[in-house]
Amino acid sequence: MTAFNIILFDGFETLDAMGPIEIISKLPSLYKLEYFSLNGGMVESSQSFYIKTQPLSEINPNGYLLIPGGMGTRKLIEDTVFISAIKTLVEQAPYVLTVCTGVALLGKTGLLEGKRATGNKMAFEWIEKSSSAIWIKKARWVNDGKFYSSSGVSAGMDMMLGFIRDIHSVKMAQNICKYIEYIWNDDADNDPFAII
Repeated sequence: MTAFNIILFDGFETLDAMGPIEIISKLPSLYKLEYFSLNGGMVESSQSFYIKTQPLSEINPNGYLLIPGGMGTRKLIEDTVFISAIKTLVEQAPYVLTVCTGVALLGKTGLLEGKRATGNKMAFEWIEKSSSAIWIKKARWVNDGKFYSSSGVSAGMDMMLGFIRDIHSVKMAQNICKYIEYIWNDDADNDPFAII
């Protein structure tokens, strides 16, 4: 079983994390969900949702990573201790998925240089400043090697289903959609919210 490590922080966007979590949780024989923050303890989302986390120091370095976005990223991007900690984890992780402005935290590590990525269109100019990645403005999500990044908030669900399709099968992704009664935008380039 593979660990799916969700990195949280005060001010994360609830759906950024919980949308993809709802989807990946439908594969309990394949993935074990774990929740982490820099120092562990209770973390509060922007919507006042509280969740108990473990410290990053206890993470399984071979697990996959999910980094949501949210207003908390604006402060966290300047936290050199946090950025250094996730850089080490990102280097070790087989796959790294970001949602919304979570990609800016990844970008700040320097590990997106020369990689294709996207993020929330409402904060795109701010995101672009985090890294000299190849930023794709019109994309529901982007995959480049081990990195998956999605546009804003609900796009994380489409990305996670795309990840499952890529790693496992389209049938598995479709079965999850049926179970949760979700209409999946399965085309990463179909981005109706892009501002061109």
